[in-house]
Amino acid sequence: MAQIDSFLRRLAADGGSDLHVSAGLPIKQRLHGSLQTIGDQALGDLEARSLLFELLSREQRERIETNLELDFAYELAGLARFRVNYFLQNNGIGGVFRLLPEQIRSAAELNLPPVVEQFGRLRSGLVLITGPTGSGKTATLGAIIDWINRNKAQHIITIEDPVEIVHRNRRSVISQREVGFHTQGFTTALRAASRQNPDVILVGEMRDLESTHLVLTLAEMGMLVFSTLHTSSAAKTVDRIVDIFPEDRQAQVRSMLSVCLKGSVSQKLIPHLSGKGRVVAVEVLIGTPSLGAIIREGSSSTLQGYIEGGKAEGMQLMDDSIMERLRSGLISAEDALLNANDKERFATKLKAGQLAAAQRA
Repeated sequence: MAQIDSFLRRLAADGGSDLHVSAGLPIKQRLHGSLQTIGDQALGDLEARSLLFELLSREQRERIETNLELDFAYELAGLARFRVNYFLQNNGIGGVFRLLPEQIRSAAELNLPPVVEQFGRLRSGLVLITGPTGSGKTATLGAIIDWINRNKAQHIITIEDPVEIVHRNRRSVISQREVGFHTQGFTTALRAASRQNPDVILVGEMRDLESTHLVLTLAEMGMLVFSTLHTSSAAKTVDRIVDIFPEDRQAQVRSMLSVCLKGSVSQKLIPHLSGKGRVVAVEVLIGTPSLGAIIREGSSSTLQGYIEGGKAEGMQLMDDSIMERLRSGLISAEDALLNANDKERFATKLKAGQLAAAQRA
């Protein structure tokens, strides 16, 4: 058993999400969103290297020495898989282990709106799952892909760095490709994907201009493509994609995006009022011809009104989702306001609600 395994087992037993090992610091784990110390004392660089390098092959050791960072997956049989990143920092080596769910949970089990799972019913187009690091994007994608796998006989290709959730073939055939092991890179795999007869493609992340353009092209070609971005709202998601490209290509990209964007799910995890666990808040955007016109015209500022007007179709704003969680007694007013996108508007609604409650009392 590797030395690090005991800390990873504790992380899983405590219900934590990440283990941090860094030279110059004690070992820490993230529990309910906050870091807590679990090691006895600060690690020296040699101690940290001993813990972290024990898991690596010779090839992986050479890669981190050359590239100064390394991504890979690590599995404790019968317990869990971990997404791992090693890196160099001012005190020496560092590593972060993200606990990945062993069991794939459905959208309902993740407390996501039912419409999220319905994105799996689409035949083509682009669906984006967005949010900050640690907001549950991987679990949401896992739920959607699992629904397709159970309900449709299709070929699903995933391109990831590393493979995070391992899917078993059910009704569908799933080909999971890990960058660095099964393909040279995202762009290489995306170029080859159209020749592999896919119905669904999951791209772990759109990292640069070329991979983003290939994702849009595949979605335009009639495949259903899922990917992620680190954005907090639908408007920022559209703008982020367009801004990746130079100005002379942005009109073309808006045209492509207006045709292929079928939806986006932006999510945040907010501390539960009890102090145990976190609560998901979700913004949902669904593609319609009206959305296409908004994107082509570059009117991202009108997307808030578009989403508000689409509640009957299952759309919702992030701040409305946060307010619902607050009214349900799941999160505090302080955390609700901290996580709101439009804090001024949210504070006004919050004060109005508090006043109304006081008057009823």
